[in-house]
Amino acid sequence: MSQQSGLFGFDPPVPTDRLFLGLFPDPAAAARIDSLGEDLCRRLDLRVPRHQVERLHVTVFHIGDWAGLPAATVETAIDAAAALRTAPFDVRFDEVMSFSGNPQRRPLVLKASAGNEALHTFREQLGRELLRVGLGRCVTRTFEPHVTLAYAPQGVAAERVEPIVWRATEFVLIHSLLGQTRYVPLGNWPLLAA
Repeated sequence: MSQQSGLFGFDPPVPTDRLFLGLFPDPAAAARIDSLGEDLCRRLDLRVPRHQVERLHVTVFHIGDWAGLPAATVETAIDAAAALRTAPFDVRFDEVMSFSGNPQRRPLVLKASAGNEALHTFREQLGRELLRVGLGRCVTRTFEPHVTLAYAPQGVAAERVEPIVWRATEFVLIHSLLGQTRYVPLGNWPLLAA
C-alpha cells in the first residue's frame, strides 16, 4: 500500500517505488547500445557506472514515484496499456549528448537527431488511453525519446554516432525499485496491427 504525503509539517515519505511504461531494445540493439556507452565513457574518460544492459530502455510515460506502490494505479495503468492496438515500428537513435540537470549527475543519453515519428504516434495513442482511464497527470506534451547510458558530472556535447535501430514489438509496465537498480515487469503488451 502506498503512503500518503506528510501532514502537519512532516516531510513526505521518501519514494522507494517508480512506475513507468517503456520500450526495451531487442538483445542485439541493447548490446550495441551498451558497447557504445562503454566506448564513449572510455574515450571521454568518464569514470562512472553505466546502466546495466538489461535496464536500457526508452521511458514512454513516467506514471509516478511513491513510498510503496499503489495497487489501484498499477491496475489502472494495466487497463490503459491493454486497450492499445497499434502496429510494430522502428526506433532509431543516432546521437549522444548530456541532458541538463543536476551538475553532479547529468544524464548521458543516446537519442535521435530527428525523426521517430512512429514512436511519437505510439506515445500519442498510449497517452489517449492513459487519459481515458484517469491517468492524465502522466501525459505531458514534451517528449525527447532517449536511452540513458550513464550519469556523469561532465557534460558531453551532442555528437552523431552510427545509427542504432530496432523494431519495437512490445511495450512494458515496469516497477522500478529506486536505489536498488532493479526492474520488475508488471505486464507487457505486443504491438499488433489494429
